[in-house]
Amino acid sequence: MQTKWSNHVAILAGSLFLSIALLSGCKGGNKSDAGALTTADSSAIHYPQETHLKNVKQLTFGGENAEAYWSFDNTRLSFQGKNSKTGLMCDQIFMMGINDSVRQLISTGKGRTTCSFFLPGDSLILYASTHLSGDSCPPEAKREHGKYLWPIYGEYEIFIADLKGNIKKQLTNNKFYDAEATVSPKGDKIVFTSDRTGDLELFTMNLDGSDVRQITNSPGYDGGACFSPDGKQIIWRASHFDTDSEKMEYENNLKKHLVSPMKMELFIANADGSNRRQLTNLGGANWAPCFDPTGKKVIFSSNHVTKSIPFNLYMINTDGTGLERITYEKIFDAFPMFSYDGKKFVWCSNRANGGTRETNIFVADWQP
Repeated sequence: MQTKWSNHVAILAGSLFLSIALLSGCKGGNKSDAGALTTADSSAIHYPQETHLKNVKQLTFGGENAEAYWSFDNTRLSFQGKNSKTGLMCDQIFMMGINDSVRQLISTGKGRTTCSFFLPGDSLILYASTHLSGDSCPPEAKREHGKYLWPIYGEYEIFIADLKGNIKKQLTNNKFYDAEATVSPKGDKIVFTSDRTGDLELFTMNLDGSDVRQITNSPGYDGGACFSPDGKQIIWRASHFDTDSEKMEYENNLKKHLVSPMKMELFIANADGSNRRQLTNLGGANWAPCFDPTGKKVIFSSNHVTKSIPFNLYMINTDGTGLERITYEKIFDAFPMFSYDGKKFVWCSNRANGGTRETNIFVADWQP
């Protein structure tokens, strides 16, 4: 759904990340009672200002875990994770229950994976993977001229697997970037990002991979889309240009299969791409958007206050009014998603990591 950023917050912020981590009074993560409040940034899993969240529970402990998305029955999550301490060097797709937190490998264990999502019926999970192009991890992107860049792997294809990890269908088959896929709550469409036309655009397709249609066509990066609860709208992040030099930089990066995520705003449109409009104009990086259960608000991650860190979650009305801060972690909160019944909320965070760079998954009861 969202090209993974949590692994690279330290790279993005550079020495600033380390400075804040050292100054935060790191004493080790608090893995005790869910919802416990502590004063140390490195051990708090719930901050008093986070009034929309109740009964906060940490689901993973250690490594880099992100992009956790709900099953349709609201009992399980699909997510991607890696942990060098256990020998898992590259992101793979897992599933776990929110009550038992037992993870089960869904992807092949080869290559790099991203952006998993349950299909209706909860017996199948789609995800993007590079495993057909090799067993090893493709290389990470390096900074160019001091700028942080995301890799756009042309080896990514979108697959559907059952809950035992057996691949049931390959939905895309080309040498282009196909990833960031999510499923409509109506259960009829998939939206995904691809550079098959020479630019990073949004496309839709049926659940079997048929009827592929391009739904955005503006120069620049359009990606990380999410459907509204009724399936009639989409919200996504976009990185477009204000100057010719920005356009040239984007085009040069894309030729090298790279994109800069440092300047992104949110856009909203009908599910077929019509009636498009810009939702935010905050500056910085605004990304990982998701509709709330009413379809009248959008929650997203942003660093618009500092243009660096922290990244926190914010909510905004779909008419662009009523911006509200939701989380207060000192480094990184992102990848929010409401359960389909609107009762639960999941996100990924650097909180409670003992001052390390670990990212974990948290779930809470949502208080409107």
